[in-house]
Amino acid sequence: MTRDDPQLTPDLILRGYCAGVFPMADVDGRVLWFSPDPRGIFPLDGLHVSRSLAKTIRRGVFEVRCDTAFADVIAACAHRSEGTWISDEIRTLYTELHQLGFAHSVEVWQEGVLAGGLYGIAIGGAFFGESMFHRARDASKVALAALVDRLRARGFTLLDTQWTTPHLERLGAIDIPREEYMQRLDAAIQLPAQFD
Repeated sequence: MTRDDPQLTPDLILRGYCAGVFPMADVDGRVLWFSPDPRGIFPLDGLHVSRSLAKTIRRGVFEVRCDTAFADVIAACAHRSEGTWISDEIRTLYTELHQLGFAHSVEVWQEGVLAGGLYGIAIGGAFFGESMFHRARDASKVALAALVDRLRARGFTLLDTQWTTPHLERLGAIDIPREEYMQRLDAAIQLPAQFD
């Protein structure tokens, strides 16, 4: 399915998340849909914050903001490596979703400069983390910790990471079977939680 296909819309992407699938662009720009089994999630009470990260957060080295630089965050995520799955098409769609109030960014600033952050989609009490980046040590971890705090405070129950990586596992991400994920997803999207 390509962006030229009239079916590829923000609404279709939202329906995909609700059905347990998410889009990514391949190397030639085609948008493909994925539903990993097992599925990676962050238990909202299971984030591992190291002593050094906790100290960085306490010292206030960074300022955390939400939704003030969404376009900059998704651009930085797209340009962090070769062969990104965040194509121009994906950036356009998620920017539209941001304008509609579904896509959100958590930004970490240092002396007025964007040092790191992440973005994802919020539907009900589910947050679907898409990507994160850092330009300063620990900046993406600070963004993740701020996201988890925000989601817990606002009644979210699911933080989807799609796949786990060794880095995310060290921070507390786990794999669960797709069947269990779908049960958690179905319950979470019914909740009246608000990211804002």
